[in-house]
Amino acid sequence: MIDGKQTLRLGVVGGGKGSFIGPVHRIAARMSDCYELVAGVLSSSPHRSKDFAKELGIQEERAYSDWQKMIKDESERADGMEVIAIMTPNDTHYPIALAALEAGIHIICDKPLCNNIEHAHRLLQTSRKKDLVFCVTYNYSAYPMVRQARQMIQQGEIGEIRQIHLQYIQGYLANEEADTGWRGKPEQGGPSLVVGDIATHAYHLGCYVTGLEVEELMADLGTNVPGRSVDDTLHCLLRLENGAKGSMWITNAAAGAEHGLHFKVFGSTGGLEWHQEHPNELLHRQLNGFERRMTRRKDGLLYREAEQSMRLVIGHPEGYHDAFANLYREVAAAIFSQQDQQGNDFTPLFPTILDGAKGVQFIYSVMESNQARSWTSCRL
Repeated sequence: MIDGKQTLRLGVVGGGKGSFIGPVHRIAARMSDCYELVAGVLSSSPHRSKDFAKELGIQEERAYSDWQKMIKDESERADGMEVIAIMTPNDTHYPIALAALEAGIHIICDKPLCNNIEHAHRLLQTSRKKDLVFCVTYNYSAYPMVRQARQMIQQGEIGEIRQIHLQYIQGYLANEEADTGWRGKPEQGGPSLVVGDIATHAYHLGCYVTGLEVEELMADLGTNVPGRSVDDTLHCLLRLENGAKGSMWITNAAAGAEHGLHFKVFGSTGGLEWHQEHPNELLHRQLNGFERRMTRRKDGLLYREAEQSMRLVIGHPEGYHDAFANLYREVAAAIFSQQDQQGNDFTPLFPTILDGAKGVQFIYSVMESNQARSWTSCRL
């Protein structure tokens, strides 16, 4: 509940028993205290879907065997779902999201938005036409200290941006026998495993923090593991719209690495550094001053956008689930604002359909640059 507003009715597609992301979404919805889970398609198996829906407390008549029927039936109910969370393989995002938009349902969709740039454009156009809230879960943008960095840059605290360096270094595919699952199948996961799976996160984070778009990129994409047919490593040079330069090193095949997502941004008077493995700290380096380690405190020292993203008091550590829950809460606030008859203005902090479409363009630009061995435009 936000400012006395009642909860929103939520339906989910995917995220069944045994999945990683399903519980993350459901926990985020509960933590935000803004949703009631009323409907779901929780497996490609109708039997497993209905059994797990029962475990989650979903009424039998609203435990659906396929998403087409769920969207149709729920859109015809007076108490039908108002928001749909999509956490299925990448190739299904587009048809589910398009059907939900056409049915007038708000959307929370896992990244990447889809696997096809034309589909991304259509979803963007349809979302704008229907005037519906559409969040793409680039959840790292919802950490308090990420938002602190964003506001510091907007307020000019490190001067004009001159460099940005992005890294996302994982190790879960370092073993030759590692199973890439559906993400390793281009027809489901998209044209590149490492780009669609984690590079899009780093790309969005860099743009979100700096407020700048990438004008061009030069990509070197491939695999480090002998015999592997899918991409597990990306090196990329960036040219930003203001003339700044940047780099990306992305891999999920670095033996021994855990979850090394971080950014370094340097301006004319200082720099900022954040590591997702230590998310409650932000390093601020000054040109002619001391380095300071900023911590997540709710005592008026940080910007409002950072403080309102905090969920625990007096410095208790927060993390992945809290950031995801911030997205859910902000989506609810956007919907409630839209429903407000006074028409209050609302500027979302969460990643929107536009961010999702830009992420798909980034994937296409990387693939094109790697094939052509040349600088390639990254503009949507």
